[in-house]
Amino acid sequence: MHKINLRTLNVVQYRQPLREGGSLPAIVQADDNNLYVLKFRGSGQGKKTLIAELIGGELARAIGLNMPELVLMNLDDSFSRLESDEEIQDLLKFSVGLNLGMSFLSSAITYDPLVSIADGETASKTVLLDSMITNIDRTAKNTNLLNWNDELWLIDHGASLYFHHNWANWKASVPRTFPMIKNHVLLERADNLVRAAADIKTLLNEKVIQHIVATIPEDWLTDKSSDLTPDERRAAYVTFLLAKLNNIDLLAKEAADAR
Repeated sequence: MHKINLRTLNVVQYRQPLREGGSLPAIVQADDNNLYVLKFRGSGQGKKTLIAELIGGELARAIGLNMPELVLMNLDDSFSRLESDEEIQDLLKFSVGLNLGMSFLSSAITYDPLVSIADGETASKTVLLDSMITNIDRTAKNTNLLNWNDELWLIDHGASLYFHHNWANWKASVPRTFPMIKNHVLLERADNLVRAAADIKTLLNEKVIQHIVATIPEDWLTDKSSDLTPDERRAAYVTFLLAKLNNIDLLAKEAADAR
């Protein structure tokens, strides 16, 4: 079964903001002396973005795609007091506590659909992963893909699982397919969708999904948007993802038709 070793680290230095993202992620150094891209719980979509990042990233890893290591990162209140930029100061202040970090891939190049590396198997699996998690943010305008060491790496799944922004109607999202896959940047190269669907069915099952969802920190699963308990929200994520897995052949057909 897919193993998750989600380490918890402390932020020891705020290096620089990454202003190309709307949520102002930043490069930080942790107490293991490595650099990470930190996604903040105090950003616009808050903790739900971190949940989507965690689930999407670990599902990608479970089906054999390249994902930088994800870590939980403690941020204390000292950083906001030292920051002069008011926007960043507020972001740091509202993000005290547990955030999500992703290993920083030094010298990685943003994926360019015209010239970058992406084999058919990897493209097909990525397309189906994004169908499963309803990822609207892997288009030619914003690929959220990197080429690093001559391989394709996936990053940024925060815009996925958008059903959790409306808990009152989340069950309506369960049986739906994902027509927006037509805009996926890798769709043209996804020439082996049937094989990719078969591989995903052998690599994912209910236990793997439950294992991934169980790693979500408890306090990320509480907010004022719903009265659902953390356990009820975990169960909803499992139900949603298991339904997508059970419909993977239909998602593959939808993607093939869009191609």
